[in-house]
Amino acid sequence: MVSLQEQLLKAGLVDKKKVKLANQDKSKQHKEALRTGADKVSESREAALEVQRKNAERARELNAQRDAAAAQKAIVAQIAQLVQQNKQPKGKGDVPYNFTFGTRIERIHVTAQIVEHLVAGRLVIVHMNGSFELVPRVIGEKIAQRDASIVVQIKKKVQEVEEDDPYADFKIPDDLMW
Repeated sequence: MVSLQEQLLKAGLVDKKKVKLANQDKSKQHKEALRTGADKVSESREAALEVQRKNAERARELNAQRDAAAAQKAIVAQIAQLVQQNKQPKGKGDVPYNFTFGTRIERIHVTAQIVEHLVAGRLVIVHMNGSFELVPRVIGEKIAQRDASIVVQIKKKVQEVEEDDPYADFKIPDDLMW
């Protein structure tokens, strides 16, 4: 194939001096770019790279959101599985047990033995899907690690009474009924 310069020379549109000057200018520009280290990148290429960077950042954000949603869904599934596998029967008791959930006072009817377990801290109340379930303390602590908002209360061990305490002889019952 014949170059464009040769075609223009044959057609008589340019002479040899103009071709030589064009080649010199092109060579000077190339040498200048090599010396300064500045490559001339077209604006469209820069814009395309910027769009590509923005798209990659947006994709990372969407992936992070999707991963967070999947992790939250997995936590909810784990909690539901722990409650279903370890829930204790409430029994058909006639003893009401009052407790606070959020800002409300709730009540469940259980047997006297379950009230003793709740007061002693062996059982924990968990709010799951609009109902309250009883689970062992160990399971309640595992659920609280995943989501503390659904565990109603975990009773801590009672602190020992000091020797000098003047009220040591007067015990306040945890299950005070009125």
